[in-house]
Amino acid sequence: MDRLASTRVIFSGAASSCRPAIDLAARLRLALLCAIWLLPDLAVFDGTPARAEEPQPGQVFLEFIRTQAAAMRAQNSVPKTREEWEQLRTQIRAELQQAWGPFPNPACDLSSRKLGELQRDGYRVEKWIFQTRPDVWMTANCYVPDKPGKHPAILAVHGHWKGAKQDPVPQARCIGPAKLGYVVLAVDAFGAGERGLGKALGEYHGEMVAATLFPVGLPLSGLQVYENMRAVDFLQARDDVDASRIGITGASGGGNQSMYAGAWDDRFAGVVPVCSVGTYDAYLGAACCMCEVVPGALRFTEEWGILGLTAPRGLMVVNASKDAFQFSIGEAAKSLAATRRIYELYQRPEAVRHTTFEWHHDYSQAMREAMYGWMNRHLRDGSSDEPIPDPPMKTEDPETLRCFPGDSRPDDWMTIPKFAAREARQILASRNFSASDTERQRAQRRSALARLLGNPPGTTPLRSASQPAPNGAARAWDFSAEPGIRLSAVERSATTERQKNATESKAATAARTAIVVDCEGAEKARQHPVVEKLTMAGWSVVTFDLRATGPWAWKADSIGRAPDHNSAEWSLWIGRPLAGQWALDIRRLIDSLVESDAGAAREIAVVGIGPAGVAALCASALDARIHRLITVDSLASYVTDQPFQGQRLGIMIPRILPEVGDIAHLAALSQAQRIVIAGGVWGNGTALNAEELRSTYQPALDVTARTRQDLQLIASDRVGDQLGK
Repeated sequence: MDRLASTRVIFSGAASSCRPAIDLAARLRLALLCAIWLLPDLAVFDGTPARAEEPQPGQVFLEFIRTQAAAMRAQNSVPKTREEWEQLRTQIRAELQQAWGPFPNPACDLSSRKLGELQRDGYRVEKWIFQTRPDVWMTANCYVPDKPGKHPAILAVHGHWKGAKQDPVPQARCIGPAKLGYVVLAVDAFGAGERGLGKALGEYHGEMVAATLFPVGLPLSGLQVYENMRAVDFLQARDDVDASRIGITGASGGGNQSMYAGAWDDRFAGVVPVCSVGTYDAYLGAACCMCEVVPGALRFTEEWGILGLTAPRGLMVVNASKDAFQFSIGEAAKSLAATRRIYELYQRPEAVRHTTFEWHHDYSQAMREAMYGWMNRHLRDGSSDEPIPDPPMKTEDPETLRCFPGDSRPDDWMTIPKFAAREARQILASRNFSASDTERQRAQRRSALARLLGNPPGTTPLRSASQPAPNGAARAWDFSAEPGIRLSAVERSATTERQKNATESKAATAARTAIVVDCEGAEKARQHPVVEKLTMAGWSVVTFDLRATGPWAWKADSIGRAPDHNSAEWSLWIGRPLAGQWALDIRRLIDSLVESDAGAAREIAVVGIGPAGVAALCASALDARIHRLITVDSLASYVTDQPFQGQRLGIMIPRILPEVGDIAHLAALSQAQRIVIAGGVWGNGTALNAEELRSTYQPALDVTARTRQDLQLIASDRVGDQLGK
């Protein structure tokens, strides 16, 4: 690969405002959304009246998310003094720790084992495994110079290259420094390389694999930080490493790891993230890996706040001109403009640099050479940080570098889902979520649930408006769930003699309305057999599209096993998982029904089909107006040692297991007088039998027996038998 000249952009403190430039764009989006939704008849004067152009259906949700993020960061300004920054620094670290979950203290023994060695020209490659957590093993290649003595060291973290640490691109940034006198440790990230579900290289650790970690409150981004800290422990324990001179670098997802680990762990003297830095705001609208997501990050910082944690240590950010927008030079420049101000508070403006290349998403030779120069200055006290030419090198066949060639990896190897399941079981065993919970304890857990769901306090005007009813419907209307989200509902009347003669029965003095929700959309909900059973049992049925579903879904939302990957991911960035937003939609629909009743009594049931059952459970826990709750073939437990199948990323609620409990504990928090669990599925998509259903929901059965609520566990095809009771 030919060398390319680098263009260095060093940001001075001459900016006229402490507030990052991103605020202007955010405020403009806020104004646009207000114009679209709050003033629908606004005309732009060009000589003739005109209506404001409404965004496309799939775009509405994205603009809502962006507006939410803008409001969260509206007062996001760079501290003017060192004291202000130290206070903010402490706050950001505390929020990061909350988002990532606790790191083990004390750490387990590394129990390092050397599995092989390759002798090469000027260096050797050692094959190692070591424990990062009990029974969680990290596979690593250590590139060691032939020269005796202690050496500076570099932790090389791969990105989403198929071969992980074995891929030729990551290999090159290990061989080069080793030939220049650095000990280089290349590690496989959890779920990638030699640490996947299977034994072959090439697995992707994102989507519904990494999703298993959210309910236990240990997202992959935080696990990677902690594992990279253990990699530093490994390096510092070596006799040939100078423990005070360690750097970290990687590209793409590896650049992301470099940014977070470099920010968190002060033992890194030199930090070089490549093709990964931009702004959090730029993630909204893009598809990125679960390993990049810090739940709720936009509630407490922008990306410059993370980069600022590295100060005053050496930080060089590398970007390419032909990269994706979220990693673009312009977005990175916004973050670095603020980061530079923090470095100035330490009187070390020269310790941060933005280096850019006319190139694509990669870790090219020219990028490596710039990294060598930066590490030379910050790990060797070199007087120069000019690029250092790449030494001659030859990469290996990936299979040659493996710690466990072929299928030789142990069969009991800890994978991401197995780890998540182990942690989940330990959490549930240690929590006292039981039938003896007092009403006060249940209220506290409901408050915790509301916080985890991230719903805003209070309500906003419904602004309900009637719409033409489709054929066979009694009525149709739309309403505002919250500013920026307007939803449409359709009600169909009951069709039985029982409903016609309802006035003759004291038990039927209230209207009976069932809200049926399906994450596939209202049309899919209307086609479900439960709707016919409901109407035959005397219920009118209301269906509507939950936000970001049906016609309102993002046009390219699906990745792997996650049909709602991108919209759910954007929601996590702002600390509002889709399950919480969907629960809010249900509750706002109930508001609109109550408003239309003008004081008349109405019995309300909520029916959640499939993944929507989790949203229905959340709504029922928080809203006492839901008299009956029915879930049909919904997820029965967050505990799974396999990737989620047939589920939605949107129902993965970070930290729900340690703070609220499992699905059965959610059911136990329901305020409905009658609860019907019609079938259920495990995380891998297989259905529970009757015995498994009872065992899984035993916590809810125990609680409802004490509270005198009626909880029925039935097969999903028998749901009609329970509706009229």
